[in-house]
Amino acid sequence: METHEIIQRFTDHFVRAGHTRVSSASLILDDPTLLFVNAGMVQFKPYLLGEVPPPYPRATSIQKCVRTGDIDEVGKTTRHNTFFQMAGNFSFGDYFKAGAIEHAWSLVTGSQEAGGFGFDPERIWVTVYQDDDEALQLWQRIAGLPVERIQRRDGKDNYWDMGVPGPGGPCSEIYYDRGPEHGRDGGPVVDEDRYLEIWNLVFMQDVRGELSPKLGHPPIGELPSKNIDTGMGVERVAYLLQGVANVYETDLVRPVIARAEQLSGHRYGADPVDDVRFRVIADHARSGVMIIGDGVTPSNEGRGYVLRRLLRRIVRSARLLGVHEPVLGAFAEVVRDAMAPSYPELVTDFERIQAVARAEEDAFLQTLSSGSRIFDTAVAQTKRGGSDTLPGDQVFALHDTYGFPIDLTLEMASEAGLRVDEDEFRRLMNEQRSRAKADAAARKTGHGDMSAYRAVLDNHGGTDFLGYTELAAEATVVGLLVDGRPSAAASKGSSVEIVLDRTPFYAEAGGQQADTGMLRGASFTVRVDDVQSPVAGLRVHRGEVTDGIATVDAAVIAEVDPIRRAAVSRAHTATHLVHAGVRNALGSSAAQAGSLNAPGRLRFDFTSPSGAVAPAALTEIEDEVNSVLLENREVSSYETSMDEARKLGAMMLFGEKYGNRVRVVDMGDYSRELCGGTHVARTGELGLVKVLSEGSIGSGIRRVEALVGLDAFRHMSKEHLLVSQLAEQLKARPEDLPERVSGLVERLRAAERDVERHRAEAVLASAGSLAEHAEDLDGVALVAVAAPDGLNGNDLRALATDVRARLGSRPGVVALFSPGQDKVSFVVATTEAARGRGFAAGKLVPSFASAIGGRGGGKAELAQGGGANPAGVPDAVVALRAAVRDGAGKKASG
Repeated sequence: METHEIIQRFTDHFVRAGHTRVSSASLILDDPTLLFVNAGMVQFKPYLLGEVPPPYPRATSIQKCVRTGDIDEVGKTTRHNTFFQMAGNFSFGDYFKAGAIEHAWSLVTGSQEAGGFGFDPERIWVTVYQDDDEALQLWQRIAGLPVERIQRRDGKDNYWDMGVPGPGGPCSEIYYDRGPEHGRDGGPVVDEDRYLEIWNLVFMQDVRGELSPKLGHPPIGELPSKNIDTGMGVERVAYLLQGVANVYETDLVRPVIARAEQLSGHRYGADPVDDVRFRVIADHARSGVMIIGDGVTPSNEGRGYVLRRLLRRIVRSARLLGVHEPVLGAFAEVVRDAMAPSYPELVTDFERIQAVARAEEDAFLQTLSSGSRIFDTAVAQTKRGGSDTLPGDQVFALHDTYGFPIDLTLEMASEAGLRVDEDEFRRLMNEQRSRAKADAAARKTGHGDMSAYRAVLDNHGGTDFLGYTELAAEATVVGLLVDGRPSAAASKGSSVEIVLDRTPFYAEAGGQQADTGMLRGASFTVRVDDVQSPVAGLRVHRGEVTDGIATVDAAVIAEVDPIRRAAVSRAHTATHLVHAGVRNALGSSAAQAGSLNAPGRLRFDFTSPSGAVAPAALTEIEDEVNSVLLENREVSSYETSMDEARKLGAMMLFGEKYGNRVRVVDMGDYSRELCGGTHVARTGELGLVKVLSEGSIGSGIRRVEALVGLDAFRHMSKEHLLVSQLAEQLKARPEDLPERVSGLVERLRAAERDVERHRAEAVLASAGSLAEHAEDLDGVALVAVAAPDGLNGNDLRALATDVRARLGSRPGVVALFSPGQDKVSFVVATTEAARGRGFAAGKLVPSFASAIGGRGGGKAELAQGGGANPAGVPDAVVALRAAVRDGAGKKASG
């Protein structure tokens, strides 16, 4: 049975049982506890926690998941995978244990003719939580399982949570007995290789705190209603039903290995070492394509770093198999073809996905070259120092600055006979990540404890948003926080966070800045400076009490600043238009990677693996966008189903979480996007969009900045004034200015070259005079003076070597000092005869360097350096004179 059929059978089974089919969420969700979505329940967490009322009592999904905790183990065994699909069914306060067991049993053991998987009931074993008598009895009653095939296990095995505070509960796991040829008798408690887990039924009833019940700690509370969360491993079921040995032999994974076999000439199964490399390629290729598909681009932080690591491990594994040509594009094609029936967006977005992968491969090949040289230098320094361990800070620099993967550093260090100070490296990495997370968390939650926000949500429900149609509204204060703590009142001057039951204020989201304005009560006013949504469904107004005493339960008029809102809305609409223009000009590989919509201005970030956008293309984009403004198109918004939005071709932003109902902002056939932001009514209201700049902000990411409306007019007015002034001063027409300015610049450069030539001639002309006036110190000629003003370093060296040459065969020392305002440079040169008498330029420097507060060094024939005390030059000359006289005297007496 093919994997796509397994997925379809699972979905059909639960839809027939009254479940709503929910599409897989993006791998990237706005959840500070997760790097990637790692379980099917993640997108349903607000419903399971009771933060938001569920829109349906039952749901089913096939969730794409990535787990990265054991990347290093992938390939070494056949059990580890970073990407997998989790099929799940969910009940939100509807059915509980009995229903979950009935649904799972009928699908697992139902005949294939009737739509089931057709597993032999006699080979099914289950486990239950150690004191869950109810689940044990239900398995006996519903499935007819004998008690000897139902095993009790402790919390480490049969209590489920996400590894972080959140929902959890006891669970029951379904196992399939693969037969005695795969291990020992005795059930899952004895051998989990023979008895393979295929499905986990979580009876979600608890809220876990910082300490997990998996380790024996009690839950901190109960969920508002008892829920069901199940997860069936699609790939595990696939390899059982397909009769193959492991996931890597299944129909969606084996084709990647086959392609690697074609490219390398090696055969999977022939060499255990090569097999590891084949499995790394197969697993990471799937993960990489799916992660790029959801909008992540390679970088040195967070998700981008995980992606970079996955892709680079593929390239390195392919090279170890003897493949030296680019491979990521070829592997991406195989993944696309295999996964497209379940994820059609891989086809529509493939140009972008493949471009990102290829660009990263090109970058890595350059990194291998430059990073290897830096690594070799670090190894040499370590060995010279008598150590056998590469310092963690050097390894971190290799990673952070040059993108050199730590696993590659570990491998190469081992090959060089060295260890790596991994503890120090991890410490530096954790510091970097902690700073980034702290900054993001502080912005999102302000000073408030999340529990304080959740308490408001639990007691009063979410905030109704009225801002699409209203800029002022009556509301009630349902929550008030001062310094992050709930408070009944706040006096004038207090910084507060206020939650209303309803609000016209837009909370920062989707790149759109938050509204500002005022909250006016009967006896107080609050200036609103920011609005955030730290908990789903809640809008928190942050600001200052400017008059009176703000209190909970008070009635207020919430007033949005209309001028700011209008300016931000114009910028947001302009961003949609720029997005469409960029894609029209550059193709589907240009996908939005971020944005900022502020009053009168916008930033639009997009993927561009091919590099900079040509100026002509930018002009074309700007012209096209302003043409749409002139058409004065209607900007409409409406809600529809996700499936219908896809049919309409609406653009969806990677990493955004969408429900079954979505809001579409539509500008006809030019732009159609899913968006929760505010916009103008017609495109003509924007007035003008002026693109200011385009540049790189990271690997494969470009940024366009533009002005909108009056800000754009003001900018162009300033530019027009500047052009007029230049035209008048240069006596040229505006269209002739580039040629005229270019001519002026060339003439200036020619004049500068002439000045430089004359100055150099003047400097060198002084060499004869300096040599002629050399002091004689016991047969050694010494020239130690301050050089002419205005000499740079090159001039100083040239003059010193010219003076030395003019001393001819005499023993001679030349020391020239070039004092500036707060520093001084020097050069010391010696003739061959002087070096024969023991005078080395580099060794003479310490005799006078302290007088100018400096240091320097060099070889016997030439040394240079600098200091911070120009006033000390006369003292330095005296010190050098004494050193030369002393050296000459010792040589003469010897």
